[in-house]
Amino acid sequence: MAIKDEIRAVRAAFVPLTIYERFEYVVILVLTALISIVVIAAVWTLSLKILFGLVLSGGVDPADYSVFQAVFGMIFTVIIALEFKKSLLVATQPGGGVVQIGAVVLIALLAICRKFIILDLSKTDAPQIFALAAAALTLGVVYWMVRARDESVPKNG
Repeated sequence: MAIKDEIRAVRAAFVPLTIYERFEYVVILVLTALISIVVIAAVWTLSLKILFGLVLSGGVDPADYSVFQAVFGMIFTVIIALEFKKSLLVATQPGGGVVQIGAVVLIALLAICRKFIILDLSKTDAPQIFALAAAALTLGVVYWMVRARDESVPKNG
């Protein structure tokens, strides 16, 4: 779709909205732009760290667990930001609503997965690991329930 067509589509969607809905729409668009900038900066930084820190310097062993933790922690941070941006874009669609429960639960689950990856087991006690595991299990069940509910609700149109 050309940029002119996208602008035309945004204007067409914007016209029938109330003042408050327009306010929400503008806030979501601003947040989406800001998150896009953060994602671009994070991917750029991650690329530079991998390229110069791992590949070109040769001084860092990629098989080292701490390097693995750092790299995949940064990758998960980018994935979380992208999922957050996607949930905001869904909110701009007609009937999207501002808060999508499934997206919020998925983002929280991704954040806990990231925490598990960057967790230093030598400095973490058993109750903290148990709490993270319980939170991941609970969020997984909630996500499954929300998805099952969404699939059972008939779509309009």
